[in-house]
Amino acid sequence: MAESGAEGDKKREYVVPEKLIKSPADMDLWQMSECYYDLLGFISSMSVALQGTRNSQELSIPPVVEKLMKALDRLEQLAIETPPIDQPARFGNVAFKSWFQKMQSESMQLVSDALPDTLKDAAKELCVYFVDCFGNPTRIDYGTGHELAFVMFLMCLFKTGAVDRKDEVAIGLKLFQQYIVLVRKLQVTYRMEPAGSHGVWSLDDFQFVPFIWGSAQLAVNSPIEPAQFVEEKWITKFKKELMFVGCIDYIQQVKTGHFAEHSNQLWSISAVPQWSKICTGLIKMYQKEVLSKFPVIQHVYFGSILTLKTVKPGTMLPSPRLGMLPRQQHRPAGPAVPPPPTFPGGDGM
Repeated sequence: MAESGAEGDKKREYVVPEKLIKSPADMDLWQMSECYYDLLGFISSMSVALQGTRNSQELSIPPVVEKLMKALDRLEQLAIETPPIDQPARFGNVAFKSWFQKMQSESMQLVSDALPDTLKDAAKELCVYFVDCFGNPTRIDYGTGHELAFVMFLMCLFKTGAVDRKDEVAIGLKLFQQYIVLVRKLQVTYRMEPAGSHGVWSLDDFQFVPFIWGSAQLAVNSPIEPAQFVEEKWITKFKKELMFVGCIDYIQQVKTGHFAEHSNQLWSISAVPQWSKICTGLIKMYQKEVLSKFPVIQHVYFGSILTLKTVKPGTMLPSPRLGMLPRQQHRPAGPAVPPPPTFPGGDGM
């Protein structure tokens, strides 16, 4: 996904991204765009990279990722400094508006400080995705569209060359995981409403991508079978080590009653025999339930990095090949396997 570093960026003039999907008729343009293909390529490539990993494993963390993790620490500190206020309404604590204003006023500096000197000019483009990924200050809600904004922010890091393909695991296990923990804190602290939830028939009220990348983690050397992820003893044991189990633990904390009743879709997933099939199935579900919905995609921003330019005719939609480790991750004892394919569409991820 990363372009050839600075070379691609000398030609690129960064812009402030805009919303370009104005009506349901524009959805065809979106689903044939480089951005759409790149997005699925990015989700697939990250899925392949995260196989067999554990959240707490030691990693080399590149400077950009480290600085962005500190930026998220700063935003968490702002939430501590902006406690919820007493109000009659149970949901949507208006203190979130104050937190959002503080986050927005600091975000350009935080993003710019994290980028290498050669990419400082990209901050104005990346910052739009960054601000959009924490929820809506008017409705005091959060949903998969906000999560998508953060995934697009991560894509921009790769596409500008701020991070390299070798940094995928650090991005997934450290930066993305920290983002998920932060937005959960915001959801609980400010009693945020789910944006566009389908209730018990949705995968989760707020998130989707950690279930995709979490199931990918388990596609190789999984310590648990899919049927076991709802069992209390495995949740307690692996909630900090495995992204998927961490999601289940969070749901159990914020919802009451039987799991099969409040999280029917996840309950049915536990009957699928292989984690690799769960992951690929969730990617298809994500395409259908999130990426095909105009109410979500109308809020997506497009600029010089993520574009609505149409892909070449005949371009295949990317999908991950799971269940075996890419060569660079492979354990010495195992047989050699070919590396994952490069995905067509946009920058080839």
